Amino acid sequence: MNPEQFSPEHFCWTFADGVARITLNRPERKNPLTFESYAELRDMFRALVYDKQVKAIVFGSRGGNFCSGGDVHEIIAPLTKMDMTELLDFTRMTGDLVKAMRGCPQPIIAAVDGICVGAGAIISMASDLRLAAPEAKTAFLFNRVGLAGCDMGACAMLPRIIGQGRATELLMTGRSFGADEGLSWGFFNAIHDADALDGAAMKLAHRLASGPSFANGITKNQLNMEWDMSLDTAIEAEAQAQAICMQTRDFERAYHAFVAKEKPVFEGD
Repeated sequence: MNPEQFSPEHFCWTFADGVARITLNRPERKNPLTFESYAELRDMFRALVYDKQVKAIVFGSRGGNFCSGGDVHEIIAPLTKMDMTELLDFTRMTGDLVKAMRGCPQPIIAAVDGICVGAGAIISMASDLRLAAPEAKTAFLFNRVGLAGCDMGACAMLPRIIGQGRATELLMTGRSFGADEGLSWGFFNAIHDADALDGAAMKLAHRLASGPSFANGITKNQLNMEWDMSLDTAIEAEAQAQAICMQTRDFERAYHAFVAKEKPVFEGD
């Protein structure tokens, strides 16, 4: 994957100075997902595992909304006519998008404006950091369409972000929550006015991109891997991970910059 030439068919992509920006591109429908956009996003995040040019990613909003979930006509209607094998293929494919997002080493920042529901809420949840506009409305609304809240890893990830009781309420009622509530619960990291949201997300992305990107990828990996480790196992894993990072030239660059009383310039190796 060449990020400078990448031209996806089912979403928008820009890349400059180590930062990629993604938005869904159906603003007239509040940016729903389709079978094709699910698959293309999954494949793109998988390819980013091997991409050294992309240092950070912003998954932004378009037309005042983040994502309205699966398209009612292009996904929901066909699902009602599928057999169990076909349905399982679909649910595994949607889960693979979350696996790919968590598996890529680059930090992903969700910039959430307006509607962020269903699979859109999952995409924001699966991101590493989340910024919101005051108008953001997020809902894990699977319950409201007759489905379980355990969709695309929600029962594993959401309690770790906001706590078991709050996650249970959201997943069993499907109610929406606003930016202020999401901030107080720790779902959102910060709130910015809608006209400043994208700039704030890009500023944060550039800050991360200018940092030690290899080490940041290791941090993301350990955050994922340590969910089901004992404390002793986690401490040993971190010892090994940190020893690996101490072999990087970025670690050496930071030392020399400190000695010279200069700001280190990291290059990701």
